[in-house]
Amino acid sequence: MKSSPDIKSRKPFPDRPRGRPRSVEARRAILKAAHELLAEGGLSSATIEGIAARAAVGKPTIYRTWPNAHAVAMAALMESDEAGESVAEKQPAPKPNERSSSALTALRTQLHEVARVFSAPLGRSVTLIIAAAEADTELSKAFRNHFILARRNEGRALLAGAMSNGEIRRDLDIDVALDLIYAPVFYRLLMGHAPLTSRFIDDVLNVALQGLAR
Repeated sequence: MKSSPDIKSRKPFPDRPRGRPRSVEARRAILKAAHELLAEGGLSSATIEGIAARAAVGKPTIYRTWPNAHAVAMAALMESDEAGESVAEKQPAPKPNERSSSALTALRTQLHEVARVFSAPLGRSVTLIIAAAEADTELSKAFRNHFILARRNEGRALLAGAMSNGEIRRDLDIDVALDLIYAPVFYRLLMGHAPLTSRFIDDVLNVALQGLAR
């Protein structure tokens, strides 16, 4: 009679292949596909079906992260490189024991990235569509939730780090400080009365920091 294999020696699950997790690879493929479609045909080309087909993923994979195609488009527009890393991922908010200047440097980097993205031809065309859209459209909601609020949340963490280190005043109302920094950027972006340049970003942040300093 053959003896049964030792149950303890069996592995309950097969070994996972080494390398980048599938979810990260799928995210990169989705954002890359969305960016390509945006560049080729604008927002009307970046549909969930089109993105899924080009990225070779199922639509449920996209919907697990983004609610609609406009949200994917906004995320793709703000990606800074092929690795699919945002400015916030590259410049994480510093911990309380880190130098506060790194928080302000990361904040300046983030604002420069906004200017870079929306000064490019694709960014300018998306801006024109957003400016003409009604406030309750899916595109406007995607811009507000996945761009403006996301940037503010990143900025909130960075300002909190600078406050913890004493680089800026500890008695600040962070929401007011965020509006002071980001409002001029978004106003110029949406109104289009003047270019959104790196020099303008530096001027806004320098003036704001004068009032936020100790």
